[in-house]
Amino acid sequence: MSAHLNGMQALRKEHLYKVLVIGDLGVGKTAIIRRYVHQTYSNNYRATIGVDFALKVLNWDSETVRLQLWDIAGQERFGNMTRVYYREAMGAFIVFDVTRPTTFEAVVKWKEDLDSKLMLANGQSIATVLLANKCDQGRELSNNGIKMDQFCKDHGFIGWFETSAKDNLNIGDAANFLVKHIMATENDILKSVIPDTISPQLHSNKHTSCAECFK
Repeated sequence: MSAHLNGMQALRKEHLYKVLVIGDLGVGKTAIIRRYVHQTYSNNYRATIGVDFALKVLNWDSETVRLQLWDIAGQERFGNMTRVYYREAMGAFIVFDVTRPTTFEAVVKWKEDLDSKLMLANGQSIATVLLANKCDQGRELSNNGIKMDQFCKDHGFIGWFETSAKDNLNIGDAANFLVKHIMATENDILKSVIPDTISPQLHSNKHTSCAECFK
């Protein structure tokens, strides 16, 4: 029996994905990560200095996925270290605070910074999901869903979610959505035998709304 189990474990594929969590200061990046990884929440978080790390292990069908989440300080976009922090990442969350419009305005700058400093082996941008955080505070974007879908399409996001670290809303769903895209992207890259002829259409924004992905 134990030999059979060992054989099953040996067949189990493992993946390690580096995922960035970026966005302006105070949008709730650390709270989202701690809720997702440790299932904890606090009203008192100190501002992250530089970068912090967390690891989440997922059992994905017959495979093990290890997510290395990089919590990057909000002020880092103005520094020179982001290129180092971004290196080898396969996916990203860009977070804004729905109660602070300026943090939404900064989303495009974060995305541009990310795209200018990091790309996949096939020359494409990494899978990036937009998180509209702190929706527990009463400013829901559901009524503006069509506008948000268009915003994501225009700026190269694969989708968006309203999230609340406090209420543990949609964080796991957003992570699963991102992992699904990362794995599909990885498979497409691996299937490309000759790197120089990789199709530029590796990933397009096929999802008009996130709800379609969970049907």
